[in-house]
Amino acid sequence: MSRTPASPTSSNPLPALARILGKRRGLMRLAPAIVWTDARLTRLTRGRVTLVGIAGLPSLRLVTTGRRTGRPRETNLLYLPDRGACIVTGSNWGRPTEPAWVHNLRTTPEARVVIRGRATDVHARELSGMDREATWRRLLAFWPGYAMERDEAGRDFPIFVLTPDRTQTSQS
Repeated sequence: MSRTPASPTSSNPLPALARILGKRRGLMRLAPAIVWTDARLTRLTRGRVTLVGIAGLPSLRLVTTGRRTGRPRETNLLYLPDRGACIVTGSNWGRPTEPAWVHNLRTTPEARVVIRGRATDVHARELSGMDREATWRRLLAFWPGYAMERDEAGRDFPIFVLTPDRTQTSQS
């Protein structure tokens, strides 16, 4: 999980373009098609390629344990790299409800992330208070579209830090 994506000032123009497009409400209407395509692309490439990754942004596949079924549940997420950990937020594309993976992590904080085909077991910690507020500001600087999504959703987004369990790294 130590790979960091190109910075917005690098020669790759795609991250800057993605951040501009991410602030447009029309993108949220495309969410079902984007999620469907991204899931198929990720499955086809065994997690090595994602739409967010093609855009030059950090992307991971989060594998949680379903809180009702106990079965593995997978979702692709944008994440903010943070000193070997991954920060994710439950924006759910600006919908008023939290995504299922949030509830799954609250029930079972042990999960797995797959980044560019490499799987790592992680422990999730939900942020609150001042830690949450400071991290929310960092997330907004990283992905300004979260402000629009929050306004659309009418709720604060949960924020989780996914910390690797260094003893459990494997290949997906």
